[in-house]
Amino acid sequence: MPDALEANLRALRHALDDAARAAGRDPQEVQLVAVTKSVSAATAAALARLGQRDLGENRLEGLSEKHAHLAALGLPATWHFIGKLQRNKARRVVRLADVIHSVDGLPLLRTLERVAAEEGRRPRVLLEVKLSEDAAKHGLAPAEVREAVLEAAGLPHLELAGLMTLATRPAPGVDAAAAARAEFEALARLARELEGDPATRAAFEGGRARLSMGMSGDFAEAVAAGSDLVRIGTALFVGVEEPAPARRGEEGAA
Repeated sequence: MPDALEANLRALRHALDDAARAAGRDPQEVQLVAVTKSVSAATAAALARLGQRDLGENRLEGLSEKHAHLAALGLPATWHFIGKLQRNKARRVVRLADVIHSVDGLPLLRTLERVAAEEGRRPRVLLEVKLSEDAAKHGLAPAEVREAVLEAAGLPHLELAGLMTLATRPAPGVDAAAAARAEFEALARLARELEGDPATRAAFEGGRARLSMGMSGDFAEAVAAGSDLVRIGTALFVGVEEPAPARRGEEGAA
């Protein structure tokens, strides 16, 4: 398993570098978040051993399990929560996640501030923006983002890192790459508008709205549009066989 995983990781990093260079960007500007939601804690640990320390989970249960597993092995990781976050789970996510990509409204933003203050934490957060009419999508409408950014500027226990979006699955016959690119470019334009306004620019860490967009099937379009963080799982695990569950007395066993 480590050989296949290492080969996939190396190939993916090369592909990201190539996409950045093709867009006239420095490859160092693009950060890979390895999405481990479909694999075991042992595979997440193997990624960390290979130097891939930014790991993403979309459910609290997976985040809790893998966070505990890597911590028990003494493997450092930066944990990204990338899934829809219900407010009743916000406290447990704040305890575990360093970065939360899916802040989809003011009620959740306010809840995160309150529980972060109570937990003595200061997670980085990104506002999720909905750029289509797809009813299955979550997030702030573009017209609502400025208000959320200004509110985030006054929250001392959250660090506003930027904006996030998911490309909409296109209708049959529509060019998927072009459709994704259009949405990613729309988010990039919104970020630049916010950076151009002194009131909203000051809300972002370093005065810059970082962009979390792009997955296994559309990361090249995302990088071309200016993505800073790409969230990739599927491409990392092609041909990777999951290890058998550990028996008592083996590494990581209870």
